Amino acid sequence: MTNADQITSRVPAAAYALCLCIGLIGANSLALGPIAPRVAESFATGVPAVMTASAAFGIGTAASALLLAGLIDRFGPGRMLRHALLAFLVALVASAAAPVLPAFIGAQLLAGLAAGVALPAIYTLAALASPPGRESDTLGVVLFGWTLSMVAGVSLSAVIADLFGWRMVYGIVVIAGFAAVAGTTKLTAGGSPTGRAAPSPLSALRVPGIAPLLLACAAFMASFYGVYAYVGDHLHRTLGLPVSAAGLLALCYGLGFGATAFLDRWIDRLGPARLLPLFFAVVGGVYLLMSLAAGSYPALLAVMFCWGMANHAALNVLILRLAALDPARRGAIMGLNSGVTYLALFVGTSGFGPLYARAGFAALPALAVVLMLTAALATALAPRTATAGGQPAE
Repeated sequence: MTNADQITSRVPAAAYALCLCIGLIGANSLALGPIAPRVAESFATGVPAVMTASAAFGIGTAASALLLAGLIDRFGPGRMLRHALLAFLVALVASAAAPVLPAFIGAQLLAGLAAGVALPAIYTLAALASPPGRESDTLGVVLFGWTLSMVAGVSLSAVIADLFGWRMVYGIVVIAGFAAVAGTTKLTAGGSPTGRAAPSPLSALRVPGIAPLLLACAAFMASFYGVYAYVGDHLHRTLGLPVSAAGLLALCYGLGFGATAFLDRWIDRLGPARLLPLFFAVVGGVYLLMSLAAGSYPALLAVMFCWGMANHAALNVLILRLAALDPARRGAIMGLNSGVTYLALFVGTSGFGPLYARAGFAALPALAVVLMLTAALATALAPRTATAGGQPAE
């Protein structure tokens, strides 16, 4: 391919299908928080009990990412993505039809097992589908699915739950899921099956310097999921607002998350190793403001926008730092990062629940401040150089 061809080549249509797949998984993992009060009412239980379903999704995703990711190289990413998406849709149907809370929790566990295979398959297919010279653009389109899930999926889910009931939320996601499966049909041949399993992501634990970054990842993600899981119930029960109010809160977060793209060039110029402790400290500062603003809905809207901006910056730099540790093991490191992320979802949603029940919502961001200071300290002490070839991590 000539340079002119590289310049004029477009992002492949497959990237937009993969973006929708990411959006579906993100919508399921984040939608339960805003609609949890309605789910709790239908099952005659409390919100902390309902949020154990989110914890089950997280533990299922983490276990699947750590134990089943090798199937992607063995059978091909396209085939595994299609099967994982079909299992994911079955889990969503089961979630919508669940007659009792244990059935709902079991359905979300199945959704997590499917997501743990789908996510690494999506990232693999994004790399395979990228035209030469357009790798970053293609991956950027795919990753936009996370913003799409927050701005569109999560925001609309709260409104849908108010108007038509929470079960309709999962029904609509199922319909969108069939469109995603149809869009990825041509990708089922993508990638060449090797017939052998890839190294376990657990092998990346031997990479020097990874431990403090994974500790920071765990603290960062547990803080996010632990606080996010209960903000919808706080608005509904403490502030007396309708469930749809959580949708506007999620929209503000998503807009803030997407508004931080202008920082990318600045981050590259200054170096992620220098910035990561600072960004984690900033996230901690946002949690402190959230604790102080817990009694005011307008103030929470403003804080949510800032939370999205701070989390976007911290997440991007954390991924850069992890990927730079050892380029030869980048895939294993990313798999381990996914496992830690969804283990943190489990810990955050299940661990923050008892504190919320006893002390109220304001105590949750206060605990998150402590966790983010831990993350900042851990990343400040982490090595700043990669292990392969001596290339700087920043």
